[in-house]
Amino acid sequence: MAHLSIIGTGTMAQAIADVARKGGSTVDLIGRGDTTPVTGDVVVLAVPYGAVAEIVEQRGAELAGKVVVDITNPVDFETFDGLVVPADSSAAAEIQAALPDSRVVKAFNTTFAGTLTAGTVGDVTTTVLVAGDDEDAKRLVSDVVDAAGLRAVDAGPLRRARELEALGFQQITLAASEKVSWTGGFAVVA
Repeated sequence: MAHLSIIGTGTMAQAIADVARKGGSTVDLIGRGDTTPVTGDVVVLAVPYGAVAEIVEQRGAELAGKVVVDITNPVDFETFDGLVVPADSSAAAEIQAALPDSRVVKAFNTTFAGTLTAGTVGDVTTTVLVAGDDEDAKRLVSDVVDAAGLRAVDAGPLRRARELEALGFQQITLAASEKVSWTGGFAVVA
């Protein structure tokens, strides 16, 4: 399987690490301030959107040639009233522009840690929507998800990250207002 370096050690980082390990991948968890080298073929940015620019600045050279997975939702957490990226862009597009020698994939931003860990949303297998411009990179991330018994769905090119971020934002605001559970969420039934 794959070798993942996950930058971040929070709830989502732990859940993604568990998914990857369950599917037979190896994982390194790297704290945001940690200077441990990034050795994974796949690097997951499991940090808040506001921390991404600093990580890209510090580790940009290390991320060249790697698949970089953006899980962020660039939500305005002060107002919960929208996304903080331009209407014609996304956090993933910003990361791709900052890392032109990396293959950026948007994934895991429309799932909560609880549904990744449980493997289900209600009675439906947890779905991870995956968007990116590099087909091999999307396939690699999808294989990690599928190997763990979850369901990866190709959501299209990286420009679809904007819609995925809006969906993630909607799910977060519903959970924050207690209209859905933090262990619930959206599922795709085909």
